[in-house]
Amino acid sequence: MTIDFISDLHLSPAEPASTDAFLGYLVHQAREADALWILGDLFEYWAGDDDVDGPFNTAIADALQAFVTAGVPTKLIVGNRDFLLGEAFTHRTGVEIVAEPVNIVLGEQQCLLLHGDVLCTDDHAYQQFRSMVRNPAWQARFLAQPLAVRHEIAEDLRAKSEMSKQGKALEIMDVNADAVAQAFRDSSASLMIHGHTHRPARHALNIDGTTCIRHVLPDWHGHACGLRWDGKKLQSFGSP
Repeated sequence: MTIDFISDLHLSPAEPASTDAFLGYLVHQAREADALWILGDLFEYWAGDDDVDGPFNTAIADALQAFVTAGVPTKLIVGNRDFLLGEAFTHRTGVEIVAEPVNIVLGEQQCLLLHGDVLCTDDHAYQQFRSMVRNPAWQARFLAQPLAVRHEIAEDLRAKSEMSKQGKALEIMDVNADAVAQAFRDSSASLMIHGHTHRPARHALNIDGTTCIRHVLPDWHGHACGLRWDGKKLQSFGSP
């Protein structure tokens, strides 16, 4: 069984090259796979499912619907930018939204899938923000506002997020080694695939005497990229 893993596309009208790459990927390369996993941040931001048929989102939703209808099951873990994706998005596209963390089997190995932001425990300010926006009460208040207002808030939060990164050490925004080790222990997995950090790499770790592999997915910049399980091994495709 061939499975593709992608993340951090950050699709938006401001990045037409990435949008074109994704639409092309769904029509061509991804059709070679038996399944697709999107591990967060498909969109630069998501203001709510009532925006699924907005001018930009319609093209993405239509392409995903056609892709799933063509026979490639697609599952998605929400990221830190598109955490408000919900049931209406699933109904519109056929993409199944799955709560992280997820354990799957690749060959004879247990593999842990997640977006990756929960592993960045050294970034205390971000973890506080994450806790706030994942709170159902906060989400209910946000979604109760007019769509135009939500777009303004999302744009403002995105801008502030980019500004805050400039004042943080790169190490703080990367994963915490103890958090990674604990995630392996909790899941009993020996493989991990995640995105979020935009630092594509393959890391070999010794966790309690067991060799564990952590794969970090690349973010998209106008070209399709990710990992493909070909039934025997994981291989990168595209350029990070």
